[in-house]
Amino acid sequence: MSDKQRGIHELYADDPEAADDIVWGRKTDPVTRRGFLTKGGLVAMSAAVGASIPFAHLMPGGLIPAALAQSGQPFKLPGKEGLIILNDRPVNAETPAHLLDDEITPGKHLFVRNNGTPPATDNVDPDAWQLEIGGESAANPMTFTVAELKERFEHHTYQLQLECGGNGRSEFVPPASGNQWSVGAVGCPEWTGVRLRDVLEHAGIKDDAVYVAYYGADTHASGDPAKVPISRGVPMHKALEDEALIAWAMNGEDIPHMNGYPLRLVIAGWPGSVAGKWLRKIVVRNVVHDGPKMTGTSYRVPCTAVAPGSVVPDDEMCIIESMPVKSLVTFPKSGIEHALGEKLALRGHAWAGDNAVDKMHVSIDFGATWQEANLKAPRNRHAWQRWTTEVEFPQVGYYEVWARATDDAGRSQPMVLPGWNPKGYLNNACHRIAVQVV
Repeated sequence: MSDKQRGIHELYADDPEAADDIVWGRKTDPVTRRGFLTKGGLVAMSAAVGASIPFAHLMPGGLIPAALAQSGQPFKLPGKEGLIILNDRPVNAETPAHLLDDEITPGKHLFVRNNGTPPATDNVDPDAWQLEIGGESAANPMTFTVAELKERFEHHTYQLQLECGGNGRSEFVPPASGNQWSVGAVGCPEWTGVRLRDVLEHAGIKDDAVYVAYYGADTHASGDPAKVPISRGVPMHKALEDEALIAWAMNGEDIPHMNGYPLRLVIAGWPGSVAGKWLRKIVVRNVVHDGPKMTGTSYRVPCTAVAPGSVVPDDEMCIIESMPVKSLVTFPKSGIEHALGEKLALRGHAWAGDNAVDKMHVSIDFGATWQEANLKAPRNRHAWQRWTTEVEFPQVGYYEVWARATDDAGRSQPMVLPGWNPKGYLNNACHRIAVQVV
């Protein structure tokens, strides 16, 4: 009886198949992974979502209906609107999918991901902010003010997508520690700055250079000034891409404080943690960078597939590089009612790390069949891609719209969950929304 009094999210986090049985009396076929509901279970689930479920026999086992999976309350943060708080020490907040519908993400809807405490910048002169270039493989260490960066180097503007490596962590079973992101730790604003490559080449890059890393002005959450909250980096080939920027503007305005004002790196396609905020120092290394959050299990996944719940030694974990193919339904909002006989317009975004998205599909029958959506080309490399389509529903009832992107290497999103990893990174399962057809 005690199990029946636990929350649905807690039950599914502990053991999704057992939760299916407890909540709905649903059993999972070990081969097809489809869930089989008893008559009573189907009645219970239909009552919970508020309608009959025409494709209930196709619903995968171990999955909370999307209509019941929404959680979180809006979090008020200066300059932000509608974000959901996940943590306040340090502040981390995500954006509900329907608020990411803009083709260019506005600052008020860009997620917040902090590892430490942001610096106070209320009285900062942004043009006087200093950036140091150093490291053992920098030929001529030097320091620039932002004003000097603007004066000496060509300016570039790109629309660049950033996504937290742990986006989607809340769906992993067994649960992984860390911020329990749903799908909203992603955004694709327009950034303006100078190319990281131009600045590094001006300072001189030695032949033994292997990695480029950053240090910011944020402080450790413990308050210890001797501790660095995060210092990550990327290999030289990634740092020297055209789109890797030292940016001072987002969408033509100052970068929002919580997103790195007055200066940050923007290195897209890899985990957002390589794109350092409140940028103070860039180092050119002759070894793989070993700063905080670069070693151990931080931003690493098992080099080979492991069973869920495995303990993986540090030396068998590999650094995350390009993010996987992924997509969102940004319109309509999950949980809407829709009239039978009318087509439902759908739209969203898709992206694929260092790759491009090649095809986009949607399903209204829990992935049993798929229809192709229209897909726009990206504005530039590392920008997400807009997709649109319409669907029709065969009868009144509860439906879920699932979205699945395929990249230009032929890799598609998994229907439910990808391979488990200890820190809950890289979940690119199909995004799904609930629709009541009346």
